[in-house]
Amino acid sequence: MKLEEFDYNLPENLIAQYPLSMREQSRLIIFHRSSNKIEHSSFSDITDYLKKGDILLLNDTRVIPARLFGRKTTGGKVEILLLHKLEIQGMDHVWKCMVKPSKSIKVGTAIHFDMELSAEIIGKSESGCWDIKISAPDRVEEALSKVGIIPLPPYIKRDATALDRERYQTVFARKEGAVAAPTAGLHFTNGLLKKIREMGVICLFITLHTSAGTFMPVRTAEIEKHRMMPEYFEIEQETFDTVKKGKSDGRRIIAVGSTTMRAFEGSVMHGWTDPCLKGYTDLFIYPGYRFKVIDGLVTNFHLPRSTLLMLVSAFAGKDATLNIYSEAVKKGYRFYSYGDAMMIV
Repeated sequence: MKLEEFDYNLPENLIAQYPLSMREQSRLIIFHRSSNKIEHSSFSDITDYLKKGDILLLNDTRVIPARLFGRKTTGGKVEILLLHKLEIQGMDHVWKCMVKPSKSIKVGTAIHFDMELSAEIIGKSESGCWDIKISAPDRVEEALSKVGIIPLPPYIKRDATALDRERYQTVFARKEGAVAAPTAGLHFTNGLLKKIREMGVICLFITLHTSAGTFMPVRTAEIEKHRMMPEYFEIEQETFDTVKKGKSDGRRIIAVGSTTMRAFEGSVMHGWTDPCLKGYTDLFIYPGYRFKVIDGLVTNFHLPRSTLLMLVSAFAGKDATLNIYSEAVKKGYRFYSYGDAMMIV
């Protein structure tokens, strides 16, 4: 398939720059796959489209303050975006990262931040990312949390604030490691989740640490040639068993977000009897993919030509997805991370 097939026009004023004052105030567009029917609602009324016995899967990853600004020993400014922590025997606090500008960066380059936090470039990968070892006089994690900044996406044209430390996290975020929020989950409140559980919906949590790979632009004219950057995920055995039984019992399995969908679909790539419940997935879902687990999807609106738009197109159908996006633009929906949501059932 051609990359240009996943394009659409979006007025810049529809790109949400701030979250709404209340999470569940977001609008919700509902698409029924069986009838191609589109409905407009509020996220607070998502319970109207759930039913007793449904299994709702959510991603409990927590965004870390992954953007760091420092200086090289020579005085040159450097921006670091931490991607994911590496497990290297005998070495602590080593991260895969992106460096900007990277032209003068090489193995051995030292970088200094505030609070005596420092780092050294120790390697480079074929993807153009760097391996960096971070050091501090005391606890590295504590220094990182104070020096680092929440890494807002580039289409949010402002600096991160204290507000983002709260609102660019889901209310159920608990496992640190993501550099981008699983944005479909941002609309849920504890009260709404309580209401959903009380109606007989089973809410389960998985972890996928969203990395920059999710948002990397597709640079190939034919999308099949694109390769995803691996992202770490974990699914507890009890969660997997509940979903497996629910699937056999005919329950609807509804993923909140593309991250949750990719984690669970990736876990059963080799079948339900031999699942992968912990590791890295580079699963690229695009039209033609045959879904093994997920029956419904809650997701935000995504960038043109993005792998996320391709994932939604695989689930709802490409023409239907672009029609939904056209309808959302006409109705003035807010787009992207702090924007409104859609539900495909």
